[in-house]
This record gives sequence, structure tokens and C-alpha cells, in this order.
Amino acid sequence: MDFDLGDELTTLRRRAREVARAGVAEHGASHDSWINGYSKEFSRTLAAEGWIGMTWPTEHGGGGRPPIERIVMAEEMISVGAPVAASWFADRQLGPTFIAYGTPEQRERFLPGMLSGEITWCIGMSEPEAGSDLASLATFAARDGDHWVISGQKIWTSFAEVADYCYLICRTTREGSPHRGISEIVVPMDTPGIEVRPVVDMTSNAHFCEVFFTDVRVPIDNLVGVEGDAFGQTMRQLEHERGGIDRLVSNRALYERALEVCDRDDPLVRQAIARLEAGYRLGRLLVYREALGQAPLGFSAATKCFCTEHEQRVANFAAGVLGARAIAAEGSAARAFAYSPAYTIMGGTSTVMRNILGERVLGLPREPKVG
Repeated sequence: MDFDLGDELTTLRRRAREVARAGVAEHGASHDSWINGYSKEFSRTLAAEGWIGMTWPTEHGGGGRPPIERIVMAEEMISVGAPVAASWFADRQLGPTFIAYGTPEQRERFLPGMLSGEITWCIGMSEPEAGSDLASLATFAARDGDHWVISGQKIWTSFAEVADYCYLICRTTREGSPHRGISEIVVPMDTPGIEVRPVVDMTSNAHFCEVFFTDVRVPIDNLVGVEGDAFGQTMRQLEHERGGIDRLVSNRALYERALEVCDRDDPLVRQAIARLEAGYRLGRLLVYREALGQAPLGFSAATKCFCTEHEQRVANFAAGVLGARAIAAEGSAARAFAYSPAYTIMGGTSTVMRNILGERVLGLPREPKVG
């Protein structure tokens, strides 16, 4: 098999690296920049390059380009810490969701702002009692004439404080099985009744937020897809979220920094580098497989599990190499070490990913309950 990218993709990689480094020089670098590096100005730069909506169909304003091109571009951006976060959710999953499930009016209303990098979105998914188990969410939207009236709470909602819109996953009926009655509704974040409380984590990041909805009224037309039957839509969103290159190279810059100072004459260090290099190659092939549509439905759980555990191994290697000097002199490295446990939690824990892989992909039986 020939794994060479070819001339066109190599040219794209070089251009992406050039733009990414310029973005870092102007706006600063961030570890896990797809979720920590927020800059609308840089999103406008990406839009000018045609790098938002690269793979969307041309009839919806996208570039109609192969998924591999987006992976090549995004890998360069995230590997150096360029601030892509302001448009990342829209590009990665919300645009494709509107294209697949939205009405023509919704596409006309929301897609242009995504493509231009002007509009930032957050996703109202997790709740205090409904993290990985999305079917147990309780935020409720009641029909009142030509409006939905929404009440409830979300947590771990990245960018809620700065977002223009929330793509809200909520319940519109309490009847039937837990997986029934779930709907997706667009909520403008300036709507009365919304309270946002940023959550500052141990690394000083504040992109996570709590969001409280109290009798928030939005038009009925803001429903995306089928009322009460959106669980499958949400699972498709998570396929986009879990199987991307962002789950592999979030702390690549930390790895590169460790390579600069490590003792490569030490056979144990060389062995550790070999394992990590093999991990990057395996992870990249898993991501390529997702993008090319060669993976079975649900396999993104395996991709996410492998790639995020690899990122933790990278962090452990860098911590061992950089040691106390990272804590004493390099604040960003110390924050990256502290942040690394989050890799296997965000987007679904590794335990949940293994359950999905076993049950939905491999068809293994559930372990019977005792008692």
C-alpha cells in the first residue's frame, strides 16, 4: 500500500502549516487548540482559505472537497496549537447536521455564518445527571403555541459564554423509552432566561460552562429534524466528534517539545519514541478510515478510545522528559500535563467507548445483571 499523500495533499499540508504558524505567531498557541484556542479573527482567516466547510457539498456553500483534505489541514492546525476553536464545532459537526437534517430555511439562515467564521456555536448536550448516558437527559422543551418553552440545565458546554447559538439536545416528551422523545433545537444565546456560568478547571481553562434555561422561548421553526426522534441524529453528530484528527494530535506540540530535549542515546527513550510514533501512525490510519467511510457504523468509538489514550501516553512521556523544568519555567507544558486526564473523558469516557464498540460494532451480549 502507498501511504504517500501525493503532490496535491503535500502542497495543502505546506500551505496549512504556513497559515497555522502565522496564526500562532499572531494569536498565540494553545494546547488542545480545537477547544482552547478561541479566535474569531483566525476563523475568518480559515474561511478566506476555504478551510471551513471544506467537505460540505458545493450546493450548500461548501468546498465539496475529499475528507482527507480536511484531515491534512486540521492536523497541521492543531499540531502547532493554532486557534481554530471559534469555528471548530460548526465545521466539524453542526454544518453537516444542518445539511443532513435541517430545512432549506435553516440552511439558508445558519450555514453562511458558519462558513464565514463569523458565528460561534456551542452544543448543549451533557447534564449533571446525564453525561455519557445521553438518553437520561432531562432538559425539557414544552410546546406553547408557536414556541418551545425550555427549562433545564446543561454542563460542560464549551464556549457557551461566547457563543451566538446553542445547538440544544433536549426532551420534548417524557413518554416512551428513554431514547424516544429527544429533539434538537437551535437556541440563540441572547434569548431571555439563559444564564451562563463559566467553569474554570485546574489548568485555568474556562471554555467549559454551566448553562441554565428558565422558561426560554424559541420559535417552533428552530426544531432541527424530527421532533422526539433525534437520538439517531445526535449519535451521527457524535460520529463526527469522536473520530476526528483532533482526538489524536491535540498535544502534538508538547511531544515535539519533548523530542527537542530528550536523550535519544538512551535506549529506553528511543523505545518510548518508537511506540509513540507507531501510535501516531495507527491513529492517523484510524482517522483516515473514518473520513473515507471505510469504518463500520459506531467504530468512531474505537478511534476515539485509541487516539485519546495515545494522547495520554504522549503527555506521560513529555512529563517524564521535561520533568520539573516544565513546571518551573513552562506554564503551558504544565497545564498540558494537568489537562491530559480529560482526553479520555470528553466526548464519552473510554469505558463507554468500549461498551459501544462491544455492543454495537461487535454485537457482544451485555453482561447479565446480578441480583
